[in-house]
Amino acid sequence: MQKTVVLNVVGLTPSLLGKHTPLLSSWAKKGQVIPITPILPAVTCTAQATYLTGKSPSEHGIVANGWYFRDECEIKFWRQSNKLVQTPKMWEMAKALDPNFTCANLFWWYNMYSSVDYAVTPRPMYPADGRKIPDIHTQPGNLRSQLQTKLGQFPLFNFWGPNTSIRATQWIADAAKCVEERHNPTLSLVYLPHLDYCLQKFGPDVDKVAEDLQAIDRVCGDLIQYYENRGAQVIVLSEYGITSVSQPIHLNRMLREQGLLTVREELGRELLDAGASKAFAVADHQIAHVYVNDPFYIPKVRSLLEETEGVAYVLDDTDKLAYGLAHSRSGELIAVAQPDAWFTYYYWLDDRRAPDFANTVDIHRKPGYDPVELFIDPKIKLPKAKIGLKLLKKQLGFRYLMDVIPLDASLVRGSHGCLAPSPAEGPLLITNQAHLLDTDSIQASDVCQLILGHLSKNGNT
Repeated sequence: MQKTVVLNVVGLTPSLLGKHTPLLSSWAKKGQVIPITPILPAVTCTAQATYLTGKSPSEHGIVANGWYFRDECEIKFWRQSNKLVQTPKMWEMAKALDPNFTCANLFWWYNMYSSVDYAVTPRPMYPADGRKIPDIHTQPGNLRSQLQTKLGQFPLFNFWGPNTSIRATQWIADAAKCVEERHNPTLSLVYLPHLDYCLQKFGPDVDKVAEDLQAIDRVCGDLIQYYENRGAQVIVLSEYGITSVSQPIHLNRMLREQGLLTVREELGRELLDAGASKAFAVADHQIAHVYVNDPFYIPKVRSLLEETEGVAYVLDDTDKLAYGLAHSRSGELIAVAQPDAWFTYYYWLDDRRAPDFANTVDIHRKPGYDPVELFIDPKIKLPKAKIGLKLLKKQLGFRYLMDVIPLDASLVRGSHGCLAPSPAEGPLLITNQAHLLDTDSIQASDVCQLILGHLSKNGNT
């Protein structure tokens, strides 16, 4: 098989290629840039699962970044077990063609307990004293210490949260090189998330994200040169494009006001009680799976959703089948936002009653995706001093709450999840193996076969 590398440059679109990405642009001119027709929802886990299996969410089961686990009556986001992906993966298909094939997965999602040969993925430690300590999970296990001894601790707090920076993406790129030199895999999947942060904070304003574009361009240019010098074919692709937004939609507040959503009070704070609710929304960027525990209320909930300003359309069982979302993990209804809107998870009606984790970076407790975690609360007069004091408590072994995240959804200027308004604003694929392309665009579900075609010496799979 031909040695192949896939660089997943999150958020990169044709419209962002230009003066601030000279290395990527120059390399792209040697081959071909084609738009990817994204899957719905156009979010990380769904897009990646589709690329890596060639199947729709109806089949692979990854209907969003998180969903309602009906048997546990709990909403869970960002799970990590590869067992959640219910169809064969690309590396399993390639291994069946060539027993000598090997694959390295660097930070693509669902990367724990996978059948890949080499895996690296974030896996923080959570001691009983309340700390969150950056760490990784690897396959094989000893790769964990090898990488962090050479590269230092994975910079988790630069990977997500208000302190995001190019450091996390650079660490992943350096780890990919280490894995390459130690193991020389046939296929390397490398996740480079840096643009995701700035584009959600500022929207796709090229001037505002110029430095970030330049930073990711340098990382990509270096990796492309590195891998091509080792005889590898390189594919650059993205999962989705990020559009400008100005309208946060609070579906759960609407459902609560209609008497359909139930909360549980704990210590003066409110928690969403999914199992006791008649209906609730699991918000994920610009889509929301709406679970209706009592089927009697489905018509009413659908009508309420369709009447909500900023909702573009609502999918029922028939529509879900057409969009490839007919899976038991999906909500009874799925709301899709207009391109300039997005869904919050907020369910409280008074900020003083919001749960304590609402003001923190806590991707696992929150019953929905929260891009406001990218911001420091502008109401804090001396944020550095407050954060410094919290970190001092941490160093001294005291429990602490890093409650510096605002509850102002209007701060978010970019989002994704609905289908891109135009190909220029959507995901792309770049390859120098233009002879493998027989069309001027590609469906998300066809990316798997295209990568397998790169791996095959004769381009056939």
